[in-house]
Amino acid sequence: MSVLDELEWRGLLADCTDRDGLAARLGAGPIVLYCGFDPSADSLHVGNLVPLLALRRFQLAGHMPIAVAGGATGAIGDPSGKTEERQLLAKETLAANLEKIKAQLRRLLDFDSRTNPAKLLDNADWISPISYLDFLRDVGKHFSVNQMLAKESVRLRMEERGTGISYTEFSYMLLQAYDFYVLCRDHNCELQIGGSDQWGNITAGIDLCRKKLGRTVFGLTLPLITNADGTKFGKTAAGAVWLDSAKTSVYKFYQFWINTDDRDVIRYLKYFTFLGRDEISELEQRHNQNPGAREAHRALARAVTELIHGAGATADAVRASQILFGGPLDGITEAVFNEVVGEVPTKHVPRARFDGQGTQLVELLVEAGLCPSKSQARKDIDGGGIYVNNVRQAGWQRALTTNDLLFGKYLLLRKGKKDYVVVVAQ
Repeated sequence: MSVLDELEWRGLLADCTDRDGLAARLGAGPIVLYCGFDPSADSLHVGNLVPLLALRRFQLAGHMPIAVAGGATGAIGDPSGKTEERQLLAKETLAANLEKIKAQLRRLLDFDSRTNPAKLLDNADWISPISYLDFLRDVGKHFSVNQMLAKESVRLRMEERGTGISYTEFSYMLLQAYDFYVLCRDHNCELQIGGSDQWGNITAGIDLCRKKLGRTVFGLTLPLITNADGTKFGKTAAGAVWLDSAKTSVYKFYQFWINTDDRDVIRYLKYFTFLGRDEISELEQRHNQNPGAREAHRALARAVTELIHGAGATADAVRASQILFGGPLDGITEAVFNEVVGEVPTKHVPRARFDGQGTQLVELLVEAGLCPSKSQARKDIDGGGIYVNNVRQAGWQRALTTNDLLFGKYLLLRKGKKDYVVVVAQ
């Protein structure tokens, strides 16, 4: 498959300014393309993955990707898809955000390739030096206000907000158009990609390249991802799912993909992984036959987590995930176990209670809230429904001592299949 055919098969081709012309140009040889992102936070999130992975798909097909950080445009904020104006960030904040994001981009793009290395550029390098008067003369004169008002990102803001849109955000389109012009002029860039909400900004850049350089360039948009239930992709009850493990732990990142809706999992395998058509088709067949096995979910979670965090961290996340499904704790590290601690209720008790003869299991089950009474705790133990450190308990006379504590301070109590409590001995 050509890269366009692959994008179409994966459901990632929303629109293209000239599909036949772009296909012919791609077939003639490698092309330079770019995608921009605004460093509005100190980490990328899963919502950024579709366009950035598309850059990677083009690079794997032999083309030359440029990731453009919006050091300048990020100071304004793109109005596309936004109902309210963004808070402006200080230059120091933008610079700090960029430094953290660079490391994440290196997991997604190959900057050391001998044949088609990726580039990371900051549009502040070419926008900051230009004066306001020069920008109006060299760029602004090529756009009519009527043309700009007709763009969907502007029109929606004019219609949905009584205050309309500020001149600052209204100007964003011209800045992004100028990006495409500079990249075309200085780096021979012929293609810009982005989310479907970027269509107006992309076509503005195509017009500017044609008017100022006499060049034919292309634009391609990718779909904005929503979940099957209509909710916004990448949002959880805790907020955004970040690529930085300090903001979203590797375990929680892995769990985000594991918990994908059954209706979305095959779609997301196509969107977010580099698994081939045959492998995804086989996973789809197995998923349709037995969705409860969650084989497609595990393949999705493993593939994306390995891409972002590496194989070692992914293996730890898988192991932590297995703990809450009754997996053995032999050889588990404290770091992996700590991922679990944050996901289940905890009960703190004095460590001295585990000294000597220890404390009775039935008492601890009541204190932890797993059983309403000691008599019920005894019945649950005799019925085989109580586990300590994922080992089924056989007798209700059982006492727990310091020898039972994981890493000298934890007990993992479970009732049935899903009710967990971590006892922390202090």
